[in-house]
Amino acid sequence: MSTYRLIRQQMIDRPLEEVFAFFSDARNLETLTPPWLRFEILTPGEIDMRVGTIIQYALRIHGLPIHWTTSITVWNPPFEFVDVQLRGPYVLWHHRHTFEAAGSSTRMVDVVNYRLPLGWIGRAMNRVLVRRDLEVIFDYREKTVKRLLESELNTNANDSAIPRVFAGPR
Repeated sequence: MSTYRLIRQQMIDRPLEEVFAFFSDARNLETLTPPWLRFEILTPGEIDMRVGTIIQYALRIHGLPIHWTTSITVWNPPFEFVDVQLRGPYVLWHHRHTFEAAGSSTRMVDVVNYRLPLGWIGRAMNRVLVRRDLEVIFDYREKTVKRLLESELNTNANDSAIPRVFAGPR
């Protein structure tokens, strides 16, 4: 069974603590996911991020309804966290998010290791569809992060002008 790796790096012109606060609010994942996936967090109420936190989602991949459950296995604010799939479309999903101060900016690195079911069919699906889909999803996320966290509105010294999605953990 093949394990695939997707690595993405992004420089964000915001301080480390602000960027980590944004990504540590699980509800922001809905904003960072392309609308055509119809992504929805099913976990009710506030989500207290820490080791052992379980988050349930629903989404549609090429029209197929998917239920996905992840667990936070590493929680090291403001430098890293890891989510792993407990239930969902992958045999393995291990997503490490790391954050590093770079002057007044933040370097964010995502490393996703994943495996698909179905042997040779899964390998073919990765070549034809899955890898491309993940690249498109992470491209969308990169553009959305840039727009939300680095917009003129967010660089305004008046904190009341920062949109709700940037307000940090709930």
